[in-house]
Amino acid sequence: MPSIPWLVLPVYNERANLEALVRAAAAQLSPTAQRFRILIVDDNSPDGSGELADCLASELPNVEVLHRPGKEGLRKAYVAGFTRALAAGADLIMEMDADFSHDPRDIPRLIAAAAEADLVLGSRYVPGGGVSDWGAVRRFLSRGGCWYARRMLRVPVRDLTGGFKCFRREVLEAVDLPTLHADGYGFQVELTYRALLGGFRVREIPIVFHERQAGDSKMDTRIALEAMWKVPALRVRATPRTARPAAAPPHPP
Repeated sequence: MPSIPWLVLPVYNERANLEALVRAAAAQLSPTAQRFRILIVDDNSPDGSGELADCLASELPNVEVLHRPGKEGLRKAYVAGFTRALAAGADLIMEMDADFSHDPRDIPRLIAAAAEADLVLGSRYVPGGGVSDWGAVRRFLSRGGCWYARRMLRVPVRDLTGGFKCFRREVLEAVDLPTLHADGYGFQVELTYRALLGGFRVREIPIVFHERQAGDSKMDTRIALEAMWKVPALRVRATPRTARPAAAPPHPP
């Protein structure tokens, strides 16, 4: 049977970006699969993102909305979205930012790469990747954070903090979603690290990350600092969630 890709989009106060992003993502998903789903996970946004999402779902048959009672962090929003997608039979589950930081035109490339990988990462830090509209300090902090996580966890992945990913369902079934504990950047690190521990094939493909053009960033100093101190804890807390003795090694960076 053809694969059924789902795109999970957590939103909080993203009304300025949401409609354009959903329509752009749908246009990219449509040629890749006969059936696809875009799941908007709204954390009761006070700017009306949830109401806009409902309007889009009523117009676009491949869009649905998961309403949550309030803002509880990126991890819980994604876990709720992933759980819904798995229960509905999704074969491929994607995640991306809802603010155009990730280019929807890269969606088909991630899906295509999943034919030979279990987890595909849209990577800023492999040849061909990069960032735009960032100053020197932010570039340094981002690269430094990825380097720190890579060295602490002793893994070959270059972009551990990125949030543009495509999972085969087997990965999300194996990582034990309810036991994930980090938020923000740390959540992205933890997901990839658990996939590597489980012996899944991880591949990075280059993307260019763009600064958001509308709305306010949801990441703050607290989330960045949390990622720093929780990374070492991942080596203690995370254990292989599945046995795959014949699995191929991770794709080299």
